[in-house]
Amino acid sequence: MKILITGAAGFVGSHVAERCRALGHEVMGVDSFDPYYSPDLKRATGERLRAAGVTMEEADLKTADLGPILDGTEVVFHLAAQPGNTEGMSLDRYSGNNLFATHRLVEACAGSPALRHFVNIATSSIYGFEATGPESVAPQPVSHYGVTKLAAEQLVLARHRVHGFPACSLRLFSVYGERERPDKLYPKVIKALFNEIEFPLFQGSENHLRSYTYVGDIVDGMLGVLNHWEAAAGEIFNIGTDHAITTGEGIALLEEITGKKARIRHLPPRSGDQLKTHANIDKARERIGYNPTTSPREGLTRMVRWYREEIHGKVDY
Repeated sequence: MKILITGAAGFVGSHVAERCRALGHEVMGVDSFDPYYSPDLKRATGERLRAAGVTMEEADLKTADLGPILDGTEVVFHLAAQPGNTEGMSLDRYSGNNLFATHRLVEACAGSPALRHFVNIATSSIYGFEATGPESVAPQPVSHYGVTKLAAEQLVLARHRVHGFPACSLRLFSVYGERERPDKLYPKVIKALFNEIEFPLFQGSENHLRSYTYVGDIVDGMLGVLNHWEAAAGEIFNIGTDHAITTGEGIALLEEITGKKARIRHLPPRSGDQLKTHANIDKARERIGYNPTTSPREGLTRMVRWYREEIHGKVDY
């Protein structure tokens, strides 16, 4: 199949692109190389994907001519978004990158005769302070990120309800692993441990419960909807692990794996942070055969190995 992946030079997108290419699909990746974090890191990832046989296109979904990009595309994995819970970032930026960009992409896809599957990538932040229930619970987002990702998800599904647009939406839970964004918790902790420096931690967050989910298990879920499309079309699925740990437990695991002691610099609490995420994946297990298997120790060990072999002393991360 010909597969388009938006946000392909990012963390999750690059892993999806590699997996799809390894399965023999024709893969095109699109990325705007937004400077939210180092474009150089994303460009290095883009080169890695090119070496694996992925066609990479630099384009902003808000302004690009999407017709040529979508030509012949059968599957879209839509990951491009404005991520994070960053105080001071304008609502306009979240709205533009999460909602308006999704609108333009859906409108372009709706006119594509080849399209068979559109997989929207959403987030557990849609649920609000606690993400522990099934997909049917009422969303209560508490950040600009969560609000605009919910709006984008419903825009995609509205097209399905009214016009039969072949779409579903996946709400991802706390993804971690190799090539994770450097502003996220585990990369900051690993970097600090290797360099024996302090890392910032928002006060109280060590007690936050998280369904930290290894990126390989996330990709399994994303491909699972393609293999069970009749059960997936028009639906929302939680994709994460149902084995939750606290942030403090995750930091302690990294200390054990590296043999180093973390030095923490506490910051004031951050508004909009989720207090508890514990993925309810009953629906995904039943309908698309989703079964995450990577333990926190196994996933973090892989991440530490990647950092040691590919990042430490080699890349400004």
